[in-house]
Amino acid sequence: MATDLVPMSLSPNLILPEDMRPKLSQVSNLASIPIIDLNEDQNGHGNIVQKISQACEEYGFFQVINHGVPEELCTRMMNTITEFFNLPPEEKAQFFSTDPTKEVRLFNYYLKVKDQENVNMWSESFSQPWHPHDNFSDLLPKNPPQYREVFGEYAKEIGKLNTRLFSLISQGLGLEEDCIQKKLGDNPRLNAQGNYYPPCPEPELTLGLAVHTDLSALTVVLQSEGVTGLQVIKDGKWVSVDPVPNAFVVNLGDQIQVLSNGRYKSVHHRAVTNKEKLRVSLAMFYGPNKETWIGPIEELVDEEHPPVYRRYRQAEFLEEFMRQEGTRRMVKEAFEIRNQGKPVN
Repeated sequence: MATDLVPMSLSPNLILPEDMRPKLSQVSNLASIPIIDLNEDQNGHGNIVQKISQACEEYGFFQVINHGVPEELCTRMMNTITEFFNLPPEEKAQFFSTDPTKEVRLFNYYLKVKDQENVNMWSESFSQPWHPHDNFSDLLPKNPPQYREVFGEYAKEIGKLNTRLFSLISQGLGLEEDCIQKKLGDNPRLNAQGNYYPPCPEPELTLGLAVHTDLSALTVVLQSEGVTGLQVIKDGKWVSVDPVPNAFVVNLGDQIQVLSNGRYKSVHHRAVTNKEKLRVSLAMFYGPNKETWIGPIEELVDEEHPPVYRRYRQAEFLEEFMRQEGTRRMVKEAFEIRNQGKPVN
């Protein structure tokens, strides 16, 4: 979906039914998610822990600044992933796949709509593995020429940031610093996804990414500066997440909500489009592998806080996730103790 090939109007397979359209005029621009300075040590470490804990409870999203990842590396990474999406279609075609189990693939999201054809999202996505230490470059595209080198460098930095974020999130729950990362296992599932949103002639009729929560534990997102597109649900209303220079958007995935026994939130979010500007984002996902057992952390369960979720192997969670493909997924709800034996979605 190259920018210079954008049509003047949307084809029917890109137009959502009226009740699923984004209603952009109703989105709140008055408030956004918290912005947290990770270099705020002069006021005491506990202040950052408290701010992150509050953001996790109230929003499930926050932005971090002074995060330690070099700005020039973030710029190179954003430029590189954008160059990849701008490669000729015939070169990108080698990566295209509709098989969601493939480690490396280029694909388009869609929504199942009752009594009509599936509706495609106004975006193109590229999924691949990543690792902060191991060499995974053989799995990555050879073009642009710098892709493998830049992504490897970026992955190392995001790995360090993840460890710090997990530590702060754990402490906010009153747990040991390494508790959550230990619960997610020694061999986590690490996946990266680039999303490419060209200017759209009719943003009111479609979405870039449909409403969803992340099935992983933690997501760190780099997004184009100066272009708004990400929106999150807060108190039943859509709130715009405006890009902050040299910041990452951090959002909690379903596994953190389960591990925290529902105290921390994995909330619905979406990406909308605009008429004028290209937007690109790069999400780095960190989650448990298929063999890992997940459930509420023992220290967070007592008589006043009984378990909200049953324990499960992550493979079971992924099966439920795939079963709900193309819908507004409600995967973690299927593992709530009160819903056992009841159909969800």
